[in-house]
Amino acid sequence: MIMKCTPQTLLPWALVPDIRGAFHRAWRSKPPEARTRGTHQLTSMPKAIALPVFASDALSSVAYAPDEIILTLSMAGLAAAVVSPWIGLGMALVIVAVVASYRQIVREYPSGGGDYEVASRNIGPKAGLVVASAAFTDYALTVAVALSCATQYVGAVLPWVRERPVPLAVIAAAVLALIGTRWRGRGMWRAVIVYLFMAGLGVTVLVGLVQWAFGHLGQAASSIYQVVPDAEIGLVGLGGAFLVMRAFSAGSVALTGVETIASSVPAFRPPRGRNAAATLTVMAVASITMMLSVLVLARLTGVRYVADPARSLMLDGQPIASDFIQVPVIAQIAQTVLSSPWGFVPVILLTGLMLVTAAMTSFRAVPALSARLAHGGYLPKQLYRRGDIRVAAHSVVVLGVAAAALIWVFEANVTRLIQLYIVGVFLSMTVSQTGMVRHWNSALRLSRTPASRRQLTRERVVNLVGVSLTGIGLIVILITKFTYGAWVTVLLVAAGYVGMTAIRRHYDTVANEMTETDPAERSLPPRVHGIVLVSQLHRAALRAIAYARATRPSTLEIVSVRISEDETDELRAAWEQDQIPVPLTVLDSPGRDLTKPLLAHVRAVRRSSPRELVVVFIPEYIVSHWWQRMLHNRSAARLTRALRRIPGVVVASVPWRLGQDPGKM
Repeated sequence: MIMKCTPQTLLPWALVPDIRGAFHRAWRSKPPEARTRGTHQLTSMPKAIALPVFASDALSSVAYAPDEIILTLSMAGLAAAVVSPWIGLGMALVIVAVVASYRQIVREYPSGGGDYEVASRNIGPKAGLVVASAAFTDYALTVAVALSCATQYVGAVLPWVRERPVPLAVIAAAVLALIGTRWRGRGMWRAVIVYLFMAGLGVTVLVGLVQWAFGHLGQAASSIYQVVPDAEIGLVGLGGAFLVMRAFSAGSVALTGVETIASSVPAFRPPRGRNAAATLTVMAVASITMMLSVLVLARLTGVRYVADPARSLMLDGQPIASDFIQVPVIAQIAQTVLSSPWGFVPVILLTGLMLVTAAMTSFRAVPALSARLAHGGYLPKQLYRRGDIRVAAHSVVVLGVAAAALIWVFEANVTRLIQLYIVGVFLSMTVSQTGMVRHWNSALRLSRTPASRRQLTRERVVNLVGVSLTGIGLIVILITKFTYGAWVTVLLVAAGYVGMTAIRRHYDTVANEMTETDPAERSLPPRVHGIVLVSQLHRAALRAIAYARATRPSTLEIVSVRISEDETDELRAAWEQDQIPVPLTVLDSPGRDLTKPLLAHVRAVRRSSPRELVVVFIPEYIVSHWWQRMLHNRSAARLTRALRRIPGVVVASVPWRLGQDPGKM
């Protein structure tokens, strides 16, 4: 039975005809417009490649969403596991509604702005900032959750990984950030991993269902344990309803990653909006199928998965050992269905690789959102040049540091991290769906024909259903998860909003200041006083003096600080011997401090002639290697920063390139 399985039984049927040709074309084609600084990325993807590249985050949630549903329900005892498939079915309905709403977003806003563009255009910039801040938080949590979960799956096969989850997950985040800063490949390897994962899980599900149909399905190794329910929680009354809501909110992580496709529409082949919508549909079908299959097989094989095995599991009425190792749900199912290590080990390792791929998706997505926000003045404007890989690297590094910090603080605990994860997801979806409702309201006001009004009304109903479900989900999550860690996400989103607002306020202040004109600022300064800072009359100092003289200031002086009497005497002797036609001023410094005497001298010059422009020439070494920077120009850098704060003072750096022929400069 297994040998007769075809790709059509393992992959979404709509993509099968294109997969082989799409891989071939993507591998062969290198569009010139996609090349940037020696790197290239596929900017016109077929659906067969776009699905694994942009939907890996959503598809990978099957590795931890069922686990969290089963874990939450286990608090009410073993009987509560019966409810898990029904919660999965409820999640499937929410996924259908949300994907239907996002199909409209990708068709109406094909520029790739996603939730941020929808909220900004239809509600206002403040709503867009809330969405953007939530998106940045979700990107960091996606990396943290995916890599933490990946260590659990790989640890199920390699014990040494299971013993060191935190440092290994942090190292993985650093490696992915490094890859994201240096390489922008086509994503072919990610597509291969995603399809292999889907194929492996598909084989596992098919074999398991066939075994169940013929009565040969075994029981998971954890099925021998009894689940000890929490004495205060059951499946009846208010406590039971609260528990079911907690399980539903825990499984809501299955919705993560839907927005990624809406933000990546420009990467699809034309017609981009229609292809992106089709990919969303296939992604929804695949996600729902895999999630429900895992929940059903977990129920059939008797999988046990709890928050604290030492407290919640018993064997023959006795507590289990404190060092009991709990294996993730898909790993338990694979070990049960595919009893041979040659069968279940590849499935488990592919699941871990799939999670790493999902983490990589966040590193690929964050530069695009950063560029949009930078263009609007909400982030440093240099991030707008997202085509420059070195500029995009800044946002990637920040994301890597944030994800590593979350992994470290929460000790790579997936359950604790997921409490933070889903708040931002539902917040973004709720705001964007509200924006789409307002979008359709505006279109209806402008519509004149009855046919178009009926069409627009149907479109609005879809988004009304979507915003209702995500809004209810957000309320449920805040109620059930707030004290369990969701408050951290609320705080992070608020901090991001305040920070981006402050950046925009700064840019507005600068723009207002720069646009104000004063006729006095256009006139030339009456006099220019030049100061050359030297410690010795070496070649670099002589070049600075020559450059200062070439600018022809009204007055010019050489200034040195007396640190050592011998050095000062040598300077005076060299100055007299070379007969330099510039006066020499030596400043006293009892504490051997260079900065304070020089700043006091410059301020004195400014006080004596307030309208006079002061130009300070500083010789600066240009070194050949990065480590040599620590050996030179430390005092010059501090002095330059201090001089720039004095009004009416201009600092001119005169470089000397060490190790190069001055004649070639």
